[in-house]
Amino acid sequence: MAESFIVPIETDKNLKYKLIYEQAEALLLAETNRISNMANLCAMLKYGMGFFWVGFYLVDENELILGPFQGTVACTRIAKGRGVCGTAWAEEQTILVENVDHFPGHISCSSLSKSEIVVPVFDYENKFIGVLDVDSDKLNNFDEIDQHWLELMVHLL
Repeated sequence: MAESFIVPIETDKNLKYKLIYEQAEALLLAETNRISNMANLCAMLKYGMGFFWVGFYLVDENELILGPFQGTVACTRIAKGRGVCGTAWAEEQTILVENVDHFPGHISCSSLSKSEIVVPVFDYENKFIGVLDVDSDKLNNFDEIDQHWLELMVHLL
């Protein structure tokens, strides 16, 4: 079944997220496979918002392992408490980074990444299962609007 995805380019950030959320909700709630849903959500966010990199890292014992993503080649394993993703796992909270060069212990998978937001993902039993990692090639690209909508999006999983 072919799916369609439409987000006008010349739209303010809140409206873009609202349109993506509505389309993601319809698409993801119709599918029960979490990996498929993560893959589609990555594509929707990458192309709908124009992000540099969007992907999931999933808990596998004592590491986060690269899951579905859209963008350049990425790091495959991240220890708990290491980098932005590992810190979001350790603290189980969203982390906004205005400039990745100023985040202690930042793991640079790409020198083009300048700012980042990492959102924890929990399953239906509120067990931590991974993170949504979104990178931008622009400094200070993420704010509370991104945090709000991305936290809503991961709840669809």
